[in-house]
Amino acid sequence: MDDPMRNVPQTDVRIDFCTLGMFIIDEIHFPPPKPAATNIIGGAGAYSALGARLLSPPPLSNSVGWIIDCGSDFPSDLRKNIAQWCTTCLMRETPNRLTTRGWNGYGENEHRAFRYTTPKLRLDHESLDYNLLRSKSFHLICSPKRCVEMTKGIICRRNQMPHAQPGDPPLFIWEPVPDLCKPEELENCLEALHAVDIVSPNHSELGDFFGVCAIDGDDVSKSFVKQCADSWLASGIGRNGLGAVVVRAGKDGCYVATREKASWMPPYHRNADKVVDPTGGGNGFLGGLAIGLVRSQEEDWVSKVEDGACWGSVAASFAIEQIGMPTLESRDDGELWNGQSVFQRLSEYKEGLEQYVQP
Repeated sequence: MDDPMRNVPQTDVRIDFCTLGMFIIDEIHFPPPKPAATNIIGGAGAYSALGARLLSPPPLSNSVGWIIDCGSDFPSDLRKNIAQWCTTCLMRETPNRLTTRGWNGYGENEHRAFRYTTPKLRLDHESLDYNLLRSKSFHLICSPKRCVEMTKGIICRRNQMPHAQPGDPPLFIWEPVPDLCKPEELENCLEALHAVDIVSPNHSELGDFFGVCAIDGDDVSKSFVKQCADSWLASGIGRNGLGAVVVRAGKDGCYVATREKASWMPPYHRNADKVVDPTGGGNGFLGGLAIGLVRSQEEDWVSKVEDGACWGSVAASFAIEQIGMPTLESRDDGELWNGQSVFQRLSEYKEGLEQYVQP
């Protein structure tokens, strides 16, 4: 068999995070008289890359990896915005197709409808180039079966690389795709749990796997979330069975659980007025979580998962303050996103945890 990496040049680019989520150009329609917003950067891939990038100022910005399939209609202004992030972005030109686009419609009670307006082009382990394949962590958003296939595929391709070290696997974070969070997929889900290190549904997706509503009135049912997370932990997560469940619960924060410890953590924004559009907040959270764990430099990352969730919560806070992406300002003394320092916000969040009372 030919070596798939034989003709690939080796580089010294360090990749800490890579997402296999898609890039989507969004068109967002609001109730009248507010005008629609078009050509908005979106998709799970873009938001998770944002989460990692927020916590990776240059020169660490190029340690954030992601993939964009650019169709014949790809806007030039989006290329400029993406280039400003200074990430390792594999932009694949696909001139014979349109870029993946989505229509988003807002209705009453924050209801949001979504549909693809052009054919989507999914990413998998074969999409990764040499640099991205060497990433220390991967964000997967897919069905249970595809999760198993992609983790196996990534490990197999990494083992075929020059100077491969099979005993040094990457950190896998799995975000189940909403459409296949249902009871008939639970058995496949349990198989996928063994292939990843962290599983992170939101509370609704978690409930859908068990065929139960995870909402208690206007709030998340914390007892139900704990019960389901305990069930997954008991079945074993990761190669050694000691992985983590991180349930993203919007305004109720997140539930972080391992076999040894579990806790609820608040969102950064506890005032609803600060939240303009929650879309992408969960994806951004996972990008921040991954970076927090990789940068901890701890072999026992499980002991740092709560700290990683702090990074994720702060990343999510920037993703939901506006429609689309936050504004980046590069200055001599560092970066500002939406006019604020990311790491100052991280420090404030951690200080606030000391006064936070567990629900």
